[in-house]
Amino acid sequence: MHSIRSGNSASQKEIVIGEGDLTLAQVTAIARGKARVAISKKKNFTGRMDRSKKVLQRALDADEPIYGVTTGYGAACGNRIKKHNTEELGNNLIKYHGCGTGTFLGIEETRASMACRLACFARGYSGVSTNLLHALAALLNKGITPLVPSLGSVGASGDLTPMSYIAACLAGDREVMYKGRRMRSGKALSLAGLSPYRFLPKEPLGMMNGTSVMTGIAVLALEKSRVIADAALAATALSLHALMGHERHFHATVTDSKPHPGQSLTGERLRNLLSCTDCPQESNREDDLQDPYSVRCSPQILGVFYDALAWIEQWVFREVNSANDNPLADGDNGEMFMGGNFYGGHVAFAMDALKTALASVADMADRQMALLVDPRFNRELPGNLVKAKGEKQLLNHGFKGMQITASALTAEALKNTMPASSFSRSTESHNQDKVSMGTIAARDAALQGELVSRVVAIQLMASVQACELRGGLDRRPKLASLVKAVRKIVNETLYDRPMDADIEALAHALPELVSAL
Repeated sequence: MHSIRSGNSASQKEIVIGEGDLTLAQVTAIARGKARVAISKKKNFTGRMDRSKKVLQRALDADEPIYGVTTGYGAACGNRIKKHNTEELGNNLIKYHGCGTGTFLGIEETRASMACRLACFARGYSGVSTNLLHALAALLNKGITPLVPSLGSVGASGDLTPMSYIAACLAGDREVMYKGRRMRSGKALSLAGLSPYRFLPKEPLGMMNGTSVMTGIAVLALEKSRVIADAALAATALSLHALMGHERHFHATVTDSKPHPGQSLTGERLRNLLSCTDCPQESNREDDLQDPYSVRCSPQILGVFYDALAWIEQWVFREVNSANDNPLADGDNGEMFMGGNFYGGHVAFAMDALKTALASVADMADRQMALLVDPRFNRELPGNLVKAKGEKQLLNHGFKGMQITASALTAEALKNTMPASSFSRSTESHNQDKVSMGTIAARDAALQGELVSRVVAIQLMASVQACELRGGLDRRPKLASLVKAVRKIVNETLYDRPMDADIEALAHALPELVSAL
C-alpha cells in the first residue's frame, strides 16, 4: 500500500506515489480532493525510474527504431524520425488527438484518471522522468483540472484522445477548471505558480497511451455501486416489514446452504436489520405463504451483485497498478519491449458486468416498489401509500408518480445493459483492428450508477412511508433508526407535492445513510 502521512492541511492526508500499490480508496480520495499527492524520494523508486529512462536513452543514442519515439504512430510506424525531431513528433501527437467531443468528464473522474496515470508511471516501465510525475502531482495538489471531452476513445491504444487533454494542459494548452472558473491552462498554471511542462522523448506517448481514463471512471463507479448495494439491502428490509413478509426466507439454513459469499452476506445483514423483540405479525393468508420473488429472493439477487463487486474490484485494482503503456523500457534487463498493455479489455468486461448487475438491482427495487403501492399486493396498505384521511384520501395520489419515475429509470438501466465490449471497431488504417471499448463501458457503468441510485432512493422513500403506515417499528429498533435517518433527509408525503428535490437529496445522501448500517 502507498504510504499515507499527514499532509499540509489538518483535513488532508498525503499519499506517496511509488511506495507500493495504490488502493481504490486512495484513488477516490485523490479524486475528491481529500488527499494530497507526493512522489516518493526513496532510492529504490527513483533508481527504478532512472534505469527505465536510461534504457530509452541508450536506444535513442544507438539510433534504434523505438515505436512512437523515432517512428510514426500506428500504421505509420514504418516512418523513421530523426532524433532532433522527436520533440516535435511528441507535441504533434498531443495536438492531433485534440478531437474529443461531447460533455466534459466530471472533475472527480478526471482527477481519478490523473491518479491512475501516476500509478502506471510508478511501475517504472514507462521511460519517463520523475519530473513528469511531479508536474502531474502539482496539477492535482493545486486543484487544476483539465477539461476532458467524454467522447472519442475506443479504449485500445488506451485513452489517447481524452488523455491528450491532460497532457496538453501540463504544457499550458487547452482549458482547465481552476478555483471554480474555466480558463486557459497557461493562465491557471501562472496563477498557481507553476510553469508549463516541456516533454522529453516518449513522455507525450507515455501520458496518452494507456487505460487511465477508463480505469479512473471505473474506480468511482465501483465506489458508488457499493453504496447502491447497501442501500438496496436496507430498502429491502424496510419493504419486507411494510409488506408483513416472512423473515424466515432469509434464515441462515436457506442463505448458507447455497454457499455463495454474497448470498450469505446479504442474508446475514438482512437478519441483522430485521432483528426484533416480539416480532411484528407476518401475513397469514393462505396465498401469502411465500413472499414474491423480488423480496423472497433478495439474498440471491443482491448476492450476485456483492460477489460481482468483489471480482470487479480486484480487476480494477490490478489495472490501476499496472504498466499499461507502450513501448515499455525494462530497466532490469536493459531492453525495450513493444506490446499491447494499453488494451482495455479487462476494464471493458468488468464494467459491462457491473452495469448488468446494477440493472438487476434496479429491477428488484422497482418490483418491490410496485408491490408497496398496489393495494392488490401490499397486504392492506393504502393504495399508492396515501397517508391523507377521509375525503382528502380521494384527492391525493401519494407515490403514484414516483412509481412511474422508478419504472422509467429502471427501463433505461435495463436498456443500457448492452455490452459495449461487443462493439469493437477497426480503426487507424486497420492497425487498431480490434479495440476494447473500455472507456465507453466505463462511462455506461457510471451512468448506470446515477440511474440506479435514484431508483433505490425512490424505493427507500416509499418503503419508509409504508413502514410508517404499517407501524410496529418499535419492535425492530434497527429499522426504526433507519427510518429516522431517512426522515432527516426527506419529509413524509401527506398530501400531493413535488418530490423531485427529495429524490436528488436522498440519492446524494446514500453514502452517509448506509455508512451507519
